Amino acid sequence: MNDRVVMPIWMFGVFIVIMNTTMFNVSIPSIIQELNITADLGSWIISSYSIGYALSTVIYSRLSDSIPLRKLLLVGLTILGLSSVIGVVAQDFSMLLAVRILQSAGAGTMAGLGLVMASRYIPYNRRGRAIAMISTGSAMAFGFGPIIGGIIGQYIGFNGLFGVTCLILLVLPILMRLLPREEPKPSQFDVFGAVLTVVNAASLLIAVMQRSIYWFVGSILSIAVHAWYMKIVKKETFINPKLFAAKDYRKLTMIGFCVLVLNLGNLFLMPLALANLAHESTLTIGLTIAPGAILSALLGRFIGQWIDRYGNIRFLLIGQILLAVVLAVFSFAIDVSPIVILCGYLLFSPAFSATLSSLNNETSHILPKQLIGSGMGLMQLIQFFGGSISVAVCGMILTMQNNIPLALAYEHVYRVLLVVCLLSLTISVWYKLSASRAEKLMQATA
Repeated sequence: MNDRVVMPIWMFGVFIVIMNTTMFNVSIPSIIQELNITADLGSWIISSYSIGYALSTVIYSRLSDSIPLRKLLLVGLTILGLSSVIGVVAQDFSMLLAVRILQSAGAGTMAGLGLVMASRYIPYNRRGRAIAMISTGSAMAFGFGPIIGGIIGQYIGFNGLFGVTCLILLVLPILMRLLPREEPKPSQFDVFGAVLTVVNAASLLIAVMQRSIYWFVGSILSIAVHAWYMKIVKKETFINPKLFAAKDYRKLTMIGFCVLVLNLGNLFLMPLALANLAHESTLTIGLTIAPGAILSALLGRFIGQWIDRYGNIRFLLIGQILLAVVLAVFSFAIDVSPIVILCGYLLFSPAFSATLSSLNNETSHILPKQLIGSGMGLMQLIQFFGGSISVAVCGMILTMQNNIPLALAYEHVYRVLLVVCLLSLTISVWYKLSASRAEKLMQATA
């Protein structure tokens, strides 16, 4: 497989899939008004895609252990592309919601299978570059999505957003031609375990998004049932228990959770701060955030090369240190000027890309080959949980601070994110020290 050709195309696919979320975020007010629905119903246009995307990511990753990547990609991108075509003509809420759910069922192929493909077919000395390109696609989508969504929503309407996602159908035939052919592997797929995973994830996400104690209790019960099931079943389960037994993997998943808390929390807070503190327009907000995404895209290739040359752990630490610096500045100077946010995100976005790329590359390195699909899929599901929970919790903390100056309320939330970043950095140092001890032990016994 020629990864120098495949990975830029895959990056474009990831860009389209992630942007399918960020474009709709800025268009929700106009969709609510145009379809004459409540804000609660309107939020499900975002939530349904987010929940489905998280679940389909881990399912496609797990299926890749037994089903060829090309077949999974064909199914996933066909579902995403055809549902987007239907979305172009959607005129009522029920149809719009059904299309978003269908989109999410196919969208998980790009992020989930991208990491599996890189881990399986790209040599370790070039893998950092490949994984960095996937992270670059995500960073670009977070930066450009609000701008593109705002322009299309204003001049064409929400149906035009689906037209952008239809571009994924151009990617499909190219990747089908370039990806290596695989033979199906004999493996039993744990359907009941997959159902339990869907119930666990969906109920917990709904509990967080809706702030419902009933959904939370239901989620805890379903997780307990799943844990009991994995303990008594003798065959290989959907979530492989061996993953939880690996200390290094547990540390990396905790870091991944925290890093996505920081990224999605910051992307949620920056537009609000620019709108409510600096009174900037939607277009100006997008233009303030976009330079960071552009810089991240330009540096993506070099970041990957540096990771391959100097190692994952070094860039995992450097990236988080830079994230902590930006969050510390935002914690005390978010109200000074929009320039502070612009310059801060110019540093934050590349630092996040470097952190996530080195984290995913390190995860692919420590996992045995037979656990790549389930391990990378679970890692991404946990990362997504971090992002989803971050947005809900940041919004809740802001709401709780009605009686203090607005600028101070934003600074308080950024201080919470700074604490999360320092916690993640501590776990990273712990991981580095344990890896160093393990390496010295291997050298002593060699």
